Amino acid sequence: MSLGSNMGNRWDYLTTAVSTLTIGRNHRISDVFETAPWGGVEQDPFWNLVLELTTETDAFELLAQCHATEAAAARTREVRWGPRTLDVDIIVIEGESYDTPDLVVPHPRYRQRRFVLAPLAQLRPDLVSATELTEADGDVVVLGTLESLH
Repeated sequence: MSLGSNMGNRWDYLTTAVSTLTIGRNHRISDVFETAPWGGVEQDPFWNLVLELTTETDAFELLAQCHATEAAAARTREVRWGPRTLDVDIIVIEGESYDTPDLVVPHPRYRQRRFVLAPLAQLRPDLVSATELTEADGDVVVLGTLESLH
């Protein structure tokens, strides 16, 4: 999963989301990366991270949990690719793929976005080639672990 925030207390939104989504699940968290906004909308930089979960939850229930976590952070969807308190995207589910109106996995644009590939490469270098990382759009800077930023 890819998590990002560029409004308000980014640390608080990301920490709360990670805590909510990892309850009872084995997980790993990438470092936090500060990233330029993607999509052409003028806005503040994002803090992004990748969260790897081990779960038996089915993809559609996981998507519902992502949406509930965003809603708890007062996420609004007024402008596509606009500023947001919290964005949670399912990027890859190992061994599964979906192409429905509500869920597309693997995420259709994740290989274009350095803010997803850089933290993903930290946790799962087997999923990101050096060429993909170099060719992806966006600037990223490692800020440190979520804990170290508080």
